[in-house]
Amino acid sequence: MKRAESERVKTPATLYLDRHQLPYELYQCTGEIEGTAEFMANFLGVPAYEVIKSIVFMDEKHHGYMVLQHGDQTIDTKKLRKILGVKSIRPAPYEYAHKWTGYQFGGTSPFGIKADLPIYAEASIFQLESFYINGGKRGVNIKITPALLTHIGVVPISVTK
Repeated sequence: MKRAESERVKTPATLYLDRHQLPYELYQCTGEIEGTAEFMANFLGVPAYEVIKSIVFMDEKHHGYMVLQHGDQTIDTKKLRKILGVKSIRPAPYEYAHKWTGYQFGGTSPFGIKADLPIYAEASIFQLESFYINGGKRGVNIKITPALLTHIGVVPISVTK
């Protein structure tokens, strides 16, 4: 595996950040890659708490939502359902998640998505100085600050199980 900090990988996420001149550091893992937060945390040498997952959900009316959560925590879907005011919520099937974001599972980023999905994040993410989040492709992570989430209108919520 290789850790690269200077090479610019072209994904919809990095293109979005570059186009808007938003600061980030890029980290790319090459070789055999597991698409988990724990794997990336180990690769990056940081706690899984600092590696943020991007999960796409769907309600009973097939409306989509993205939720960002710490890599070592899970989302309480009952809390999420109540916050969103929907009857039911579940992880979106691949075909919906891909249609809304343009990303493959294991490569989902909140930046450069196709649809105008509402994006929410666990409130404690906004308290971190910086963190790592997927850069639009499996094995590509970007280090950013919470200000970038604010820039794209991410709403803080509390949904940790």
